[in-house]
Amino acid sequence: MINILIVDDQKHIRDGLQAMLHQFPLELNNIYCAASGIEALGLLRQHCIHIVITDIMMPDMDGLALMAQTKEEYMDVEYLIISGYRDFTYAQKAIGLGAKGYLLKPLKREDLQNSLEHVWQEIQTRQALTHKIQRVSRIAQETDRKELRMFMQGALSDDAWILQIEEQNDALWRNYRLTLLREVCINQPGASSAHSMEAIAYRVFGRQGCICLQHRPYLILAVDASIDPSVWTAALKEGKIDAITAMTNPMQGLKELPDSYTQVLELYRHSYLFPDQYSIFPAHIEHMEQQWQLPYEDLYTLFQSIGTDNSGTITQGISAIFHKKVLQRYPIRYTQQLCAATVQMMEEYERVIRPYMGEEVLDLESLRNLFDYQGMRDYIQALQKQLLRLNQLYYDYKCSYRNSQDLNEAIRFIHESYHKPLDLAMVSNHVSLNYAYFSNLFKKNIGKGFAEYLRDVRLDKARKLLAETDHKIVEVAAMVGYESYKSFTRAFRLVMQIQPTEYRQMMRQKAD
Repeated sequence: MINILIVDDQKHIRDGLQAMLHQFPLELNNIYCAASGIEALGLLRQHCIHIVITDIMMPDMDGLALMAQTKEEYMDVEYLIISGYRDFTYAQKAIGLGAKGYLLKPLKREDLQNSLEHVWQEIQTRQALTHKIQRVSRIAQETDRKELRMFMQGALSDDAWILQIEEQNDALWRNYRLTLLREVCINQPGASSAHSMEAIAYRVFGRQGCICLQHRPYLILAVDASIDPSVWTAALKEGKIDAITAMTNPMQGLKELPDSYTQVLELYRHSYLFPDQYSIFPAHIEHMEQQWQLPYEDLYTLFQSIGTDNSGTITQGISAIFHKKVLQRYPIRYTQQLCAATVQMMEEYERVIRPYMGEEVLDLESLRNLFDYQGMRDYIQALQKQLLRLNQLYYDYKCSYRNSQDLNEAIRFIHESYHKPLDLAMVSNHVSLNYAYFSNLFKKNIGKGFAEYLRDVRLDKARKLLAETDHKIVEVAAMVGYESYKSFTRAFRLVMQIQPTEYRQMMRQKAD
């Protein structure tokens, strides 16, 4: 769509030109009018105008002066000159200033239409070429960024490629830092945090002092190391962006980029130890102790409280074991090992009561990866929640069966004899209870019938054997009390919805 500006000090000419333009088969958007060069200049500064049709002789600022001024201000606009003068000097000056046509008054309709169509075609061709060049340039930049990212992450590259990339931005690669940013929250609804942070980085470090290497799962930038990092963090704060920032020491040369990447990831992981620190530098972790012993005695003391009605003891125990001053003494690997040891002990306690839990579940899988959480506080809260849940389940279990020694003995007998031929009569005889009475007691307290419970115990043992041993399926079936391979696979498929062989393959892939 074309935007045209008509400039003439005579109103009837402006009106006539405007009426004529509306008769042309052109895709007109807006037609602006000005009575002088001064007025026209103001409109050109305010609007995106493609073509100006202007008289030469006007008061204050004539058409040639208007052309010269817009050229000086680098305005992207084309001119058609209309004049009542046949003097070649005027035409020569207009063409020298870039006019695309010089039309004499009185204007002929066909001449104006042909000139406009010719100029508009030139503009469209130039725009298409510019877009194509920009697209090719953007593709080339994206290719370079992709190769840089792959090199940063460990892909091999030859010296010629490294030298070529360094030459493209020699000043940056001579002295740079790698910075990683992970958003905590952003106070601009609907805004893209990664692109907002990237835009701020370009404002702080300049286009030649900043390269974006990765957008997800967190933003990674190479930035000019000569800029004080506090300027960067202050700019993020001013932009109302709440993000954890890890920044390496200054690096020299592109060959150090893979090591920088390893360092910035390590710094980011250590940011979990400093919940009140939003900017993490190598100085924060340089003096950490490299040898440690996990506090197993404190963990055992904590778990001795499981199954009691004193949840406060558990809360206090977690706070003491995971106290930030303790965690900050050691590298993040200490905290990861401590988390893993705690979850392992929770699994051991859960395994005891799992057959009696019914539909109750613990979400221990969610506790395996510390870095799935926004920060250390969030992880400790989730850990504490699951531990208190385990405590309640264990407490309920102990209360429910405290006065039911016969049923406890029956359960023990089942777990001891599940691999042998076993039925309800054998178990009821073992605890010296009437068959029918024991059947009702069992179902009421366990929540499932004897046959279903025995099947679940056997399949629980089978799953462990399939996951942790190389026994054949037929051997596993016999080891958990099934008389035939066929009855075992039927029961396994009914409960797990997959074959035993598929389960074993899935668990080994998961372990890998």
